[in-house]
Amino acid sequence: MPDQKITFDRFIRWTITGLLIGIVIFFIDYLSSVLLPFAIGWLLAYLLYPIVCFVQYRMHLKSRVVSIIVTILFVTAVISGITYLIIPPMIEQFNKLGLVVNNYINETTHMGDLPTAIKQWIGANKEEIDRFFHSPDFTEAIKTTMPKLFSVIGQTASIIISIVASAITLLYMFFILMDYEYLTTNWIKIFPKKSRPFWQALSGDVKRELNNYIRGQGLVALTMGILFCIGFTIIGFPMAIALGILIGIMDLVPYLHTLALIPTALLALLEAADTGQNFWIIFGMAVAVFCVVQLIIDLIVTPKIMGKAMNLNPAILLLSLSVWGALLGFIGLIIALPLTTILIAYYQRYVTKEQELSEAEPTTEDDNQ
Repeated sequence: MPDQKITFDRFIRWTITGLLIGIVIFFIDYLSSVLLPFAIGWLLAYLLYPIVCFVQYRMHLKSRVVSIIVTILFVTAVISGITYLIIPPMIEQFNKLGLVVNNYINETTHMGDLPTAIKQWIGANKEEIDRFFHSPDFTEAIKTTMPKLFSVIGQTASIIISIVASAITLLYMFFILMDYEYLTTNWIKIFPKKSRPFWQALSGDVKRELNNYIRGQGLVALTMGILFCIGFTIIGFPMAIALGILIGIMDLVPYLHTLALIPTALLALLEAADTGQNFWIIFGMAVAVFCVVQLIIDLIVTPKIMGKAMNLNPAILLLSLSVWGALLGFIGLIIALPLTTILIAYYQRYVTKEQELSEAEPTTEDDNQ
């Protein structure tokens, strides 16, 4: 194959293409706060579309609007049911925590009425309190605290903005579902005809890998939730079923379930205070359940399910999660595995040419026969 010469015309085209790609990346980063609700809305529409089709065509509802509303109500009911299994037991445990703390204060300070004791302490130390409020230290403390107060107010405003963005995301999802077939079929027309085959192939690869990832990770999360429910029930851990369900949901984002060690430690503390058992024994058994389930998931379930679905080594799985999580945050953790799979596939197809060779070899053998 003759070497292709780099002509001036080709160099200019490459330069212009590189500049256009750089401009597109810049504008995507600049408009990320606006584009993120649209991207999340499209992802939600992609996930809900099979249910919408089932409701519309299998349940014979003629209106797409009614089908979307029924789907949203169904998904909301499922989420509410799962929340009901988790939140009330957690509230009950926090109430127990309040009783434990109150009993501890009464036993250690020998004060049955805490407000009265505080009032007596203030009366006995009135002069010292007045001296503190007029001291330079108090003025410095105010100067230090005020910026933090404004920071809290700013965080509250950002929460309100997030709620508004969530409403906009739901609107995007609704309108995308209204014309999902048209949008998924005709989006390719925004590209020139010469480049449409490439983008069409890329779209097919993305859809295939995303389907594999969602099915595989969903099955892994379901298996993990069941194993934790069984393990916590065997050791008699409080909120065994609810905590197992919570860990399974958290594992929809790989390895996010490790944060569940925090409520696990809290529940172990409450169980120790309530029953008088040793905290470290209860927490140690819970950690043992974590270790056993994690070993089963990492050594058996994940390689069997995700290894076949994504064709990635477990070490590459962890590396891709770390890299994309650092680059894109929480969204990066969600898209890490399908995006890594696509990048590896396209690198093998267009750079190393391994896929072309593997596809050509069987044909050559058939011709020789």
